[in-house]
Amino acid sequence: MPGPSERDRPELPEGYVPAEVAEGSDGFIEWAIVEQHLTDALHYWMATTRPDGRPHVVPRWGAWLDGQLFYDGSPETVHARNLAENPSCALHIGDGREAMIVEGTAVASRPLTASEGAPIAAEIGRKYGDLGYAPEPDAWSGPDGGGLVVFTPTKALAWYDFPNDLTRFRF
Repeated sequence: MPGPSERDRPELPEGYVPAEVAEGSDGFIEWAIVEQHLTDALHYWMATTRPDGRPHVVPRWGAWLDGQLFYDGSPETVHARNLAENPSCALHIGDGREAMIVEGTAVASRPLTASEGAPIAAEIGRKYGDLGYAPEPDAWSGPDGGGLVVFTPTKALAWYDFPNDLTRFRF
């Protein structure tokens, strides 16, 4: 998946961002840096919306590959049922001082062949093997895709030195 098509600063209420930062073109974060953090992250916090409008947040393990997050789990979990009703969601990594917030959609994957699943399995095994989770490449070949979900970004916000480098990405 290609990277973002636009990079700019979001509009914030007066007083959040000094005028020279808001109007300047310096200090933007490069998407490659954000994407490396997404690749390296062990935990992704995912926010979904329940059918009655209440929020739901859950930590996920996953593999960020080719501009998307791949993760698996039971389609019977609350967040999976939420996504079946409304695929819009958000991911967050970082501690708030340094943050990457990515909005997008998450949908169940089609079944994958072992060769399609190999890079996902390798990345998940690299990150979580020591924690006891290393799926086989054919783990997602069943008729329901083995519970594999694919998150695709539509917008992201990132900062490491708020507000000086606050950057918005649009896909």
